[in-house]
Amino acid sequence: MVSPSNSLTEIQRRIDEVKGFLSIALSIANAHTVEFYTHDVWNRFMAVPPQEVLSTVSSCSGQQRAPECKAKEKSTTTFGFCNVTNRLLDTCELLLAAKAHSLPGLGVCMSRDELLQALREKREDTGAELQSDEFMNSKKSHEVQSMSEVVACLAQRCGVKQVIDVGSGKGYLSSFLSLQYGLRVYGIDSSSTNTHGAQERNRKLKKFSKAYQKHSKTARAQSGATPSPQEELVDVKPGLNRDENISHGGGAGVVSQEEGVLIGLSDVDTAVEMQSEANPDTEELYLSALSVDVIQTMSPRVPPSQLSAEERERRKRENLERKAQNRTDGASTVFSPLTSYITAETELRELINELEDAVMVGLHTCGDLAPSTLRMFVAKPELAAVCSVGCCYHLLSEEFDPAGQGCSSGVCGFPLSQYLRDQSWFCGRNARMSACLALERVSLGQGIQMESLFYRAVLHVILRDHYSSFKSEKRVGNVYSKAKSFVDYVRRALRRLELDESKLSDSKIQDYHDTYWPRMDEMHAFNMLKVTLAPCIEGLILLDRLCYLKEQEDLSLSALVQLFDPLLSPRSYAVVGLKSFESRTSS
Repeated sequence: MVSPSNSLTEIQRRIDEVKGFLSIALSIANAHTVEFYTHDVWNRFMAVPPQEVLSTVSSCSGQQRAPECKAKEKSTTTFGFCNVTNRLLDTCELLLAAKAHSLPGLGVCMSRDELLQALREKREDTGAELQSDEFMNSKKSHEVQSMSEVVACLAQRCGVKQVIDVGSGKGYLSSFLSLQYGLRVYGIDSSSTNTHGAQERNRKLKKFSKAYQKHSKTARAQSGATPSPQEELVDVKPGLNRDENISHGGGAGVVSQEEGVLIGLSDVDTAVEMQSEANPDTEELYLSALSVDVIQTMSPRVPPSQLSAEERERRKRENLERKAQNRTDGASTVFSPLTSYITAETELRELINELEDAVMVGLHTCGDLAPSTLRMFVAKPELAAVCSVGCCYHLLSEEFDPAGQGCSSGVCGFPLSQYLRDQSWFCGRNARMSACLALERVSLGQGIQMESLFYRAVLHVILRDHYSSFKSEKRVGNVYSKAKSFVDYVRRALRRLELDESKLSDSKIQDYHDTYWPRMDEMHAFNMLKVTLAPCIEGLILLDRLCYLKEQEDLSLSALVQLFDPLLSPRSYAVVGLKSFESRTSS
């Protein structure tokens, strides 16, 4: 890890290095897993047997060249690919190149500790610390505690007390910032369901806060210590945050001995847990490699122009009611949930009457919301700093993707920097989906659910051979988790696609399975290479966002920071920006 002193020129040079690598290797990431057998993907891209790839990945692991890996003639390959046929000849060379072109290999990131040291000269005593794992699972607790300290330091460095949490969802980050650091947090989410749920969670956390404060005061009185600032908060109303999975059972509630009740703080969503099953949709097949907390199903962000007049009026009325309630609660209220669709053009003062200079944050903001957060930070003088952790790269809109669907708002999420826009660079949907894969987890054996991918690819062969609608826009959906066998899977899929299943006998369906089963290793090896390329594609997307901040003239700090342990939270990098004091005072 290095300091954030990388200049714009240096970041552009690193972008060029990653582009040079991906211009050769990206074809693997963009190959359709669904079409693996119908398009003979292995033989198109690979000039080595699958067992060699699997053994090399296992032994080499991108760390060093395994003894049994003999280098091919350098003149014949580039990053392991044959210069004549463009097929892979040297797996080790590819793995080492992928490692070198990932963010850690490029040496452009700060560690969290380095950022905190840069933001403050000495550690401030925040008083008794709220134990976030009392109402969050270990993953969420890790994310919230790691990010909230950074946000609090940004706020302190800028001399502000307000935080705007975009895509706040179920509000874990917002709640913790308000409870632990006494910041005035506005959580904005486009989902009215999330905002409605915030009210109940606010009520529960308010009770928890009172019990926590009373317990802390008693403990401090016994030790002779003085109260901390957050213990002076009496009537706290934290809210909701969108994010991945919430655990059952232990730690889901806090017993308040004073009140003699169990305060449940976990909103269990069993539907989220179902996502650990494979989702064999045509374009999203291999996302079964993702854990539930890497990509989550959520309601699409609906632009205001697509809302009915009644829905727009309802949201406006609800936001006004919440503002009125906050004024009634007085200054002790430090969290306000609001429902709104956020773009770079959103006028924050229309949403927040009491708006002051603030820090804008986003924890795992989905798709285009992450770049929109950065655009808003640059455009709004009242935003003094930003800390943005994105996710769901597969939902990013790409300006120059010839196969793309365009941008609903007219402004695309990628590329963000002028540097890449001038080059009309695009990754492609499948490559962006690959960027969501978790290399660190797969490396530890938390691997890809290969059977579901295999089922879907063989189903595609059946659809090609017996039905004219195998290119239909209809999706198979998540039938794998319900299927008892391959035959049952195919029959369920045909019914979902509304195709005549009487065309095929059970034995004929089983024959397809038995024919392609010996080629399962090909699919496994190919998808392991996709996982290996994931950090490089993610790195380019994040370097583009950093480059965008570097292109601005009024920032005193802009950096990529690894906030989280990637084993706990695969989307672990934050884009951090801090405006100079002169630019803020002159605005």
